[in-house]
Amino acid sequence: MSLRLELRGVRVPLAEFTLEVDLVLDRPVTTLFGPSGAGKTTLLEVIAGLRRPAAGVVAIDGEVLTDAEHGAAFVPPQYRRIGYVPQDGALFPHRSVEENLRYGWRPGGPAWADVVAALEIGTLLGRSVRDLSGGERRRVALGRALLAAPRLLLLDEPLAGLDDALRDRLGAYLRRVRETFGVPMIQVTHAADEVVSLSDDVVVMAAGRVTRRGTPAELFVPTGEPQYRLRP
Repeated sequence: MSLRLELRGVRVPLAEFTLEVDLVLDRPVTTLFGPSGAGKTTLLEVIAGLRRPAAGVVAIDGEVLTDAEHGAAFVPPQYRRIGYVPQDGALFPHRSVEENLRYGWRPGGPAWADVVAALEIGTLLGRSVRDLSGGERRRVALGRALLAAPRLLLLDEPLAGLDDALRDRLGAYLRRVRETFGVPMIQVTHAADEVVSLSDDVVVMAAGRVTRRGTPAELFVPTGEPQYRLRP
């Protein structure tokens, strides 16, 4: 699936700096890379409709979702067909895994059985969300987002806080989602190995600005498998 996301003159004043971005994103998987506090998550929130910019336009395939110059031009998050998976997953703790998944289901998306199989969560369906491990919670949150029939997935630090074994497993699930469902993704991370393993396009950010952009091969150099660093 192809998609063209336009971020034209987007500006968001923050405490330490002002986020200012002018980008067109049209690759299957784009990574926003940079240190914590660079403005990456804020940019995801602007795309998702969870935060209104002070200026700028957000559009997907020509459909304007936000136009800060014209206050009436704002599509609420629930109507954007964008799946947003925050770091904590935002699951309902008082519901079972199956109830969480069914809450997000929308007609026209991937089949229930296909999502459950791809993420290997069939054995979790009857369990309480409170009893899940960190990796299981991430998989369920990703499944709920997929079942909502999104045209775009936004993943905020999808592998953060997991040990190496869990990071490797969840990274494999993300690659499986890309290959099986073809939904374009934008992920946020500050880990170079996560960029190289999944991305087609990398946007490097610092203090609210885009400082570099390119493919993983153009921007990163291996320092010993599976470690990478940003080229000077």
